[in-house]
Amino acid sequence: MTPELLPAPDDAARQARLDKMRARATGLLVAAAVVFLVSRHYTPVYPWLDWVRAATEAAMVGGLADWFAVTALFRRPLGLPIPHTAIIMTQRDRIGRVLGNFVQRHFLTRDVVEAELRRLHPSERLARWLSTPDNSARVAALLQSGFARTVQAVPDEEFRALIRRAAVERVEKTLVAPILGDVLEMVTSDDRHHEFLDQALQLVLTALAENRETIRAQIHKESPWYVPGVVDNAIYKQLLRATEKTLADVRADAAHPLRVTVDNELRALVEKLRHSPDMSAKAEQLKSQLLNADVVEGIVDGVWDSVRASALRYGAEGEAPSAGLVRGLSAAGTALLANEAVLAELDETLIDAVADAAERNRDHVGALIARTVQAWDPSVAAARLELAVGPDLQYIRINGTLVGALAGLGLHALAKALP
Repeated sequence: MTPELLPAPDDAARQARLDKMRARATGLLVAAAVVFLVSRHYTPVYPWLDWVRAATEAAMVGGLADWFAVTALFRRPLGLPIPHTAIIMTQRDRIGRVLGNFVQRHFLTRDVVEAELRRLHPSERLARWLSTPDNSARVAALLQSGFARTVQAVPDEEFRALIRRAAVERVEKTLVAPILGDVLEMVTSDDRHHEFLDQALQLVLTALAENRETIRAQIHKESPWYVPGVVDNAIYKQLLRATEKTLADVRADAAHPLRVTVDNELRALVEKLRHSPDMSAKAEQLKSQLLNADVVEGIVDGVWDSVRASALRYGAEGEAPSAGLVRGLSAAGTALLANEAVLAELDETLIDAVADAAERNRDHVGALIARTVQAWDPSVAAARLELAVGPDLQYIRINGTLVGALAGLGLHALAKALP
């Protein structure tokens, strides 16, 4: 069963509890002293009070001894310079080192950190937290604010150069021809390119039907002057009829020779793009021409203008986080919750990273604890620790008084029993 940490009370509440427990312990000691005096006075009259006197006498001894022990931890009893008192004030350096070493050796080991993180399932907790719209909105707002500050802090020319390097230089290092070959093979797989061919043929047929007069005028314009108009019309009709019939036949016949020719040419083009040095060189040359054109600078400018506009909008005070980003983050958290394999993998990665960091830096953490305790003012350190554990230590005084009373009764009974 996992222990639950209670919320820490403030200093005022701690002080009130300490004062209350101190008053109880002191009141019990005073009560023992009063009863001792009364019983001692009346013992000659009432002999049985001798038992009460013995019990309260031992109770006073036990209570005073434990009062001295508890007080000596934090200050000098009655302000007297008694050796080995005010232990926390005089030994805080050693206490800091001991505390640091204890945390370092028993809390920040790989086994302890790994076991605790596995129990917590951090990836599942994070995914569940992120899937809540309110939390994903907070993350989205932080991302947008960080993005806005980053963009605004970078000079224009540096950001343009960054965009140029990210886009242009990566393209320059990539061979285009094999990629085009893979894309073309994907398009032609399962004869999906025939759909594009059918659409292209339909576009041509539509264009022919809508531009008959333009075609007739062009044929007439290109014909020699001595060819009669009747012949031009006959050529126009025959040419248009043959073209439309051929295109219609190709669309209607899946095994048409023209389709076979297109298939063969596409397969040959895929092979050339993948394996032909000449085709690769031509593709690289065309790529270089495109990258060196002014259009690339225009793209860089456009990207930068868009990024800067987004940054200004995101950085505006009171700007709500992007609804799309919020939905995306929430959906990512929900998707993670549904994928136990990914959660387990993320847990392993996170646990290994955190455990490794704890293992490598535990010396620094121990030293930090020691330095922090050593830097405290002695009286402040004693006051802080007394507020933390003082109320519980007052039970030692109470128990010492009660146990002393029982011990006094026992010793008195033993004394009576002996001859």
